[in-house]
Amino acid sequence: MLLPLIEWFWKDEFWLPPGFTWEDMKGTEEIHYPEPRYLLLSIPFTLFLTGLRFIIERTVALPLSRKMGLREKVQRKASPNAVLEAFYNRHQKKPKVSELNILAKQCDLQHREVERWFRSRLKQDQSNLTRKFCEASWRSTFYVTTFITGLIVLHDKSWFWDYRECWTGYPQQPLVPSIAAYYMLQLSFYCSMVITLPFDVKRKDINQRILHHAATIFLITYSFCANYLRIGTLVMIIHDASDCFLEPAKVFNYLKWHWTCNTLFIAFAIIYLFTRLRLFPSYVLYNTYYYFMELYQPFFGYYFMNALLMVLHLLHLFWCYLVIQMLYKFILCGKIEKDARSDSEDSENDEKETT
Repeated sequence: MLLPLIEWFWKDEFWLPPGFTWEDMKGTEEIHYPEPRYLLLSIPFTLFLTGLRFIIERTVALPLSRKMGLREKVQRKASPNAVLEAFYNRHQKKPKVSELNILAKQCDLQHREVERWFRSRLKQDQSNLTRKFCEASWRSTFYVTTFITGLIVLHDKSWFWDYRECWTGYPQQPLVPSIAAYYMLQLSFYCSMVITLPFDVKRKDINQRILHHAATIFLITYSFCANYLRIGTLVMIIHDASDCFLEPAKVFNYLKWHWTCNTLFIAFAIIYLFTRLRLFPSYVLYNTYYYFMELYQPFFGYYFMNALLMVLHLLHLFWCYLVIQMLYKFILCGKIEKDARSDSEDSENDEKETT
């Protein structure tokens, strides 16, 4: 039962242009092509990055936050109550009005007293600025590292300067070790983000984050198996170019270094809009949708890949609209307003962030 399904899934016409089969993609001792089994290398790399994050956050970021004068707000702890604590642990949210009445009767408390208890308990459970600082510091370190790594890996590659080279010799494009390592680095990072998500700062958009990480992992693995590595590397470095400014802006926002934060945000916004609205459509979408048709006949993988990239582009347009809104408010108010993407904790007094 399983074997026929696997054979159907890997049919040549699904993955390769007409005229090519998987027999053409078999490597030799001198030449290697991407194979799905190579993706298993991301497992030890994922565990390594997860451990590295733990070490950096506690041995570097935490002492750094104290040395740089990060100040915490003192939160009053909720009074011990076994019934209310049991409800909170099950649901992790404020109870409805009907549930509040039941809990008030069970605990012999007033309705407002139960409401205050849950407000205090939610604030108590929310992560403090130090944890936010440590997380943003780790992501800053990673994005800056991957962007520099991408430049080092791609600066001498022909397709980095001429997007038409993405299809030279396709699909028989040998696997370059540096490109494979770059792919494993990106895949392992997003896998580690999924592992640590339950322990990260609790935010309103956790469902969107899960969807984003899952979609990113799927795109990376699919492009690797289909040997779209050249296009994949362009997409990765285009995205990392702005992320390596966004996360440091968060770090300085938590420290209340407003001038530095604002400067980094302006740089992020300019690079974000340029890469998403100019580079991505011209270097990626035009390349995969139009130029590919000049060389090959369309097949299932062509339509599937372009559908995924178009969904990504639609998300870019939506996020660009939000970034432009933030820029407009920044010009009017002279400071960065709370992000419209709800990248903040579910609190009555949310910290203003630059995400």
